[in-house]
This record gives sequence, C-alpha cells and structure tokens, in this order.
Amino acid sequence: MKSRNKKIESYFTKPGVEVGNIGLSKEDIKTSFLEKLFYSLGRIPVVATPNDLYTSLALAVRDRVFRKYVKSLEQYAEEDARGVAYLSAEYLPGPHLGNNLLNLEIMEETREALAELNLDLEELLKEEVEPGLGNGGLGRLASCYMDSLATLGIPSIAYGIRYEFGIFKQEIKEGWQVESTDKWLHNGNPWEVIRPEISFEVKFGGYTEHTRDENDKLHIEWIPGSEVKGTAYDTPILGYQSNGIILRLWKAEATESFDFAAYNLGDYYRAVEKKMRSENITKVLYPNDENLSGKELRLKQQYFFVCCSLQDIIRLHLLQGRKLESLHEKFTIQLNDTHPSIAVPELMRLLVDVYHMEWDAAWMVTCKTFAYTNHTLLPEALERWPVSLIRNLLPRHLEIIYEINSRFINELRGHNFTGDQISRMSLVDESGEPTIRMAHLATVGSYMINGVSALHSGLLKKQVLKDFAELWPNKFTNVTNGVTHRRFLAVSNPGLSALLSEKIGKDWLTHLDKLKGLESYSEDETFRRKWMEVKLENKRNLATQIKELTGIDINPEMLIDVQVKRIHEYKRQHLKVLHILSLYLRVKKEKDTSIPPTAFVFGGKAAPGYFMAKRIIKLITAVGELINNDPEVNKILKVVFLPNFSVKLAQHVYPGADLSEQISMAGKEASGTGNMKFALNGALTIGTLDGANVEIREEVGEENFFLFGLTTDEVENKKAQGYHPYKIYAENENLKKVMEFLLSDELTRGDTELFKPIYNNLLHQDPYLLMEDYQSYIEQMENVYHVWQDREKWAKMSILNVARMGKFSSDRSIQDYCEKIWKVEAIKV
Repeated sequence: MKSRNKKIESYFTKPGVEVGNIGLSKEDIKTSFLEKLFYSLGRIPVVATPNDLYTSLALAVRDRVFRKYVKSLEQYAEEDARGVAYLSAEYLPGPHLGNNLLNLEIMEETREALAELNLDLEELLKEEVEPGLGNGGLGRLASCYMDSLATLGIPSIAYGIRYEFGIFKQEIKEGWQVESTDKWLHNGNPWEVIRPEISFEVKFGGYTEHTRDENDKLHIEWIPGSEVKGTAYDTPILGYQSNGIILRLWKAEATESFDFAAYNLGDYYRAVEKKMRSENITKVLYPNDENLSGKELRLKQQYFFVCCSLQDIIRLHLLQGRKLESLHEKFTIQLNDTHPSIAVPELMRLLVDVYHMEWDAAWMVTCKTFAYTNHTLLPEALERWPVSLIRNLLPRHLEIIYEINSRFINELRGHNFTGDQISRMSLVDESGEPTIRMAHLATVGSYMINGVSALHSGLLKKQVLKDFAELWPNKFTNVTNGVTHRRFLAVSNPGLSALLSEKIGKDWLTHLDKLKGLESYSEDETFRRKWMEVKLENKRNLATQIKELTGIDINPEMLIDVQVKRIHEYKRQHLKVLHILSLYLRVKKEKDTSIPPTAFVFGGKAAPGYFMAKRIIKLITAVGELINNDPEVNKILKVVFLPNFSVKLAQHVYPGADLSEQISMAGKEASGTGNMKFALNGALTIGTLDGANVEIREEVGEENFFLFGLTTDEVENKKAQGYHPYKIYAENENLKKVMEFLLSDELTRGDTELFKPIYNNLLHQDPYLLMEDYQSYIEQMENVYHVWQDREKWAKMSILNVARMGKFSSDRSIQDYCEKIWKVEAIKV
C-alpha cells in the first residue's frame, strides 16, 4: 500500500502534468485516473477501496466515451440524419469497463498506466457489478445491437427502464434455487448521468371526458387517477473505433415527493407514501406476474417507459423545427417484442388528443413509424392483457384500441375475410375473459414485422401470424440475430483473439467475415496445436471460476460440455440430465470406463413461479451431488451448476466450453444467441434443427455439427398422429432404466416423490417430445465422444466453426435492419 501511495502522490505533483486532459495515451489515462480519485471521489490512496479505484477508472473512461458520443451527436445533427429509436423493456449490457477500453483501443495503455501505480487492471475489472436491466436473451440481444448501432454509425437512441433491482440474484441452497435481491446499484453506477431536465408526466387510471366544441369537433380528455414522473438516466454506449449512442433509461418518481399537508397533520407515513408508491414502478425487473397485482405492475412498467420515450422522441423532433406529420420521415421506432406494443395506441393518443391531429393522419404516421420484432413462438409468451385491467389502468388506450380494431375489422371485411379469420385476427379475444392480443396490436400498427431466424420467420408466417401474412405478405421479413464478437470474443477471449489477429490481422473486429481467412490454417498441425493450447488455458480459467463459485474441482483436460441458458422445459435441460444418468449407470453398474472424462456444466435461472423449471434445477444438483461424491465415478464424470449465470460469468464460460448444448425441441426456439457465442469461441455444437441452429449448421458445414432429433415438420406430424411417450419408454430398455432411477432412493435419498412430477410429465404428457428424441441424442453423444478422442479432428472442426461464423455478427444483423426495414444510412465520425 505504501509503495502504491508514493507512486500515485509523486505522479500527481509531477511538474508539467496537465490535469483534465482526456487523451488516449498512457500518461493521459494515468492523469485522468488520479484526477477522478482525488477530485471526483475525494479519496486519498491510503483510504481508497477497490471500488473507489474501479470507480475512478470508470469515470476517466466515461469522459472519453462521452467525447466520442458528443462528436457523433454533432455530426448526426449536421447531416440531418434519419434515426432509429429502439424500445426494449430489457437490456443486459454486462460490464462496461472492459468493453469501453477495447472500443477506445486503450486496453494496453490502461494496463500499463495502472501498473506504474502498482495497480492491476484485471483486479479493477472484477470490481464492476453488472447492470440488472435484463432477464436473458432478449435483453442481451438488445445490448449487442446497441454495440453494433454505435460501431456502424447508425443515428440511434435506445430506450428502456432503469430498474433499481435486477430480476433476482440466484443462490443454490440444498440444491434448490433461492431468489434474493439483486442490488446492482448498491455502489452507485459511474457510467450513467442523470438528466433531471428531461422528464415527463405519465398518467394512470381515472376516466375520459368526451366534449364537442362549437364546430362540433370531438375532444377527448383523459382525467387520470394518479400521475408519476419519468426522469431520464443516460448511459453512453461506444462503438469500436467509432461513434457513440445513448441508452436512455427512465426512473419513476412522484410528481411531488413530499406531502406537506399530511406532514403538518403529523401523518409522517402519508407524507412520503406517494413517492414510495410512484417509485415502485421501476423498482424491480419483471415481477412474478401470476397474480393480478403482478400483472398490473408489469403493464405499468411497460406503459411508463413507452409513454416517456414517445414524449422524448416527439420533443426531439419538434426541437428541430419539424411538424409531427413528418415524424415517420425522421424516426423509425423498433418494438423489441410485444413488451413495448402499447406504444401504438400511446402514439395515437399523443397525436390525436394532445397535438389534435386528425385520426386518419395520425394513423398514417403511426403505421409508418413502428416496426415490430417478434421473438417467440410460445403461445404463453405472446402477451395478452385483460380488458378489465387496461380499462382500470389505461382507459383512454382501451378506447383507442377498440377504435383501431373496429377500423381493422372493416378492412378485413372489405378483403372478404371469413368470420373465423376475423375472430382469429381481432385485437380483442372474446373467447373467454376478454383480452387484448398485444402481438396483433403491434402487427396492425407497424409497417414491418420480422422474425429472428430463417426458421422462426417462416413459422411466424405459417403459424403464429398466418392470417396477417396472408393479408400483408410484404410486411413480413427475416433478420437473423447476431452477437457482438467484440465483447464475446475480443474481450472475453484475449488468447484466441491474439491468435486470430496474428494470423489474419485485426480486420475481423469490424468485419467478422474476415474469419474466413482461418480456414486454410485448419490443415496446419502447428496452428492446431496452438489453437488447442489457447482452449486449454481458457478451460483452466473456467475451472478456477467453477472452484470459486461451487467448490467443485474439475480437470481442465476433461471434455467440458456446457448448457447455460434460461431453465425451461422446451430447452430440455432434463434431456441432458437423462443422458448423464445413463452414463452414470454405465460406469457404476456396468463398470464401463471407456467414456471420455467429461465435465457437465449447467447454468441459468428459472422463473420464480415456474414449478417444473425449479424442479429441473434440483434434479441437476441432485445428480451432481450423487456423481461428484462417488470416487468410483467422479474421475470420469463431474456435474456443475453455476449459480446466478450472468454476462460477466458468461465471458468465462463461452471461451472454456468444448461442447455447446442447443437441444430444444425443433420449432420452439426463435433463434438463440448462446449457440452463436459458443461456436464463435471454438465450441462444437450438438443440437436440433431449431432456431438459428439451422443457419449455423448451414454455415459451418453439416460435417462440423452434431445433429439429432426430429425436424419441425416431424414434430408437427408426430403430434397430429397422436404422441404416446409411455410407449417409447416401454420399448427402450436403456431409457426405462434411467427413468426408473429418477425415483430411486440412491438419487432421491428416500424422498421418492421428489422427481415424480418430472417422471409423470415425461411419461404421460411430454409436451416437448423429449422421450422421442432421447435415443437419437444418446447416439449422437456417442459420436461426440468418438470425435473427441481424435484431437486433431476435433481441433480442425473447432477452427472451421470459428472461421465460418462471420454471418452471426450483430453488425450484419443491424445492416439487415437498416436495409430491409429502417432505411437508415450510417454516418461515421
């Protein structure tokens, strides 16, 4: 500590050092870091905590990021550019510091600057708490897109919610998932800047008043039951060697923070009650919405951020001296799934009620402004809101939705649609309790709808939105998802990144298709050896992480077989568990030692109210406890469940994986992006023809992909013919032994009811055809083991996987959006 203090203090008083310089040299960075420590935090080295040091560095880097952003903003204004507003209820950006250092190209300069102060950059990177702004793939995709929008120079702004607490922190206690509060803001957030001058009022409840003026023109006023204020918090998102954009998140606050009348009467609680109730809206990400109060809060969250965002977009448009009739000419607004689809009636409300535009003109602007991305084929994930809830919370919007629906149904009648089709397409489902179909609302109110993989987009038109695709075939397109290789390869996997750059140069950082240059090296024995050395080092790093998080030792020389993603029956984590149990029985009962040593790594969160998903986590941990504590088995097999899977943890997991498990039932996964991140880091894939697996297999070559299971059409045919999982169980002796073992004392420690829900579900329902795909999966895993034992072949396949992943960059996805949907051009600073 003393040597560090002396170095810092002597440097800070060094003659000729200019405080406030935000250059990119080692000396500039050192100066800025010290300035932030002394003058922004008021700390001296002797009392500076690790978090103080991290925060000082983050603030120094943020200055440089903002400088890029301001330059971008100036150029966008000068070019009078058409821009994109991206609306998403979730973002999962991950840690900012490492990514910004890469994008500023000052990673080594920063490392050296800190080293001269006896500080370690790696230790400061560990201090960062990742933002709890998302749940899973949807939020991570949005953040990948932010990186690419900035890198490509697309004039854009992203809008969302500043959740005070993340969805939850996952702990594993006695094998069960336990949820605790994710206090991601407990140390503050050095990356964000509050904008108190950018705030808007948001109404809830109440009623509407309809009056006519002297010209008999109808005026509708919404008299709210309550109001809250949304205040902007801005986080700059920097592109690589390029521009910056803003992630603008809204925090809910009371319009009046303190009720002095209540206070003067001695009612101290009521004096602050309104403030507390208002701030609840942005308190936590996605509450468990099984009960009515949960549903109401979730709808409040969605409307709150949409209302603030649209008011801000209109503010920016009018600020440029434009008329609202031209809003669609200067802005395109992308709805990231159905969560922001209440934006359609909200924009109509603003245009018609607040700015007094005629309905037809307002509807024309609305329909030319919005585009909608659908992210799911699961019926339960296509949002519907009870009419009664919308009536109580958003009475004016319900009127507007009914008016939109009435005009839409008249249009359908004009196209000679039948009564059944009209009933299916109506925005209002009246088959039971009346509900509003939010996917239909987004589809009717948007000029373009896209799916997120070729398979998914086809199924959207064939199944989920079939009637709409018949009415508006030109409204539908596909944009296959992508990932930002700068975070998930350059930052996460520096060893592999250095090897790539050494062989093919650094152009792959902005043009991922340049990885094609690796293909010829797959035949080079020396290169293959270096490749596997890098992989082994990453596996050692992952093994260290596993030991720290779980206490379980794994041998890095093992095949590391990984399935990390949200825990859900359709993703079929329990299929992997049945395979592991089949191996356990082979080793334990049949004394088969021919199985290559394998470590099975799981991770992911189950929704708090999802009974079966939480039971699957318990099954994974129970199998892990059985195997890891058995000296007869644990030299060959290990099972790990990584708690609280996150972007930060993922940056260790993807580089360390040998095998990527993408085993969902065909026709259920819209795309997946974890499959891309694994392949980009050299893991081979075992998977079904589901989501983006189809396109990954096409790109890397079917000989470099371990395929199993039914196709989407085969799944549909199997279900149509009548599916009988018990028959499969009865006829497959291996499967029967594994299933019976689920109820054994050996696994359940005497609680034979523990896994009976999983057992009964698979034998008598099996909605995701796990039993049907079981044997195919077992056989393909044997092929995986056969190839693994030929390390030269495995290395070659790994190299070719990486070399052929150019299509799956989020840069390509954003270029597709610009060309197919947004009609927006890049402006590079």
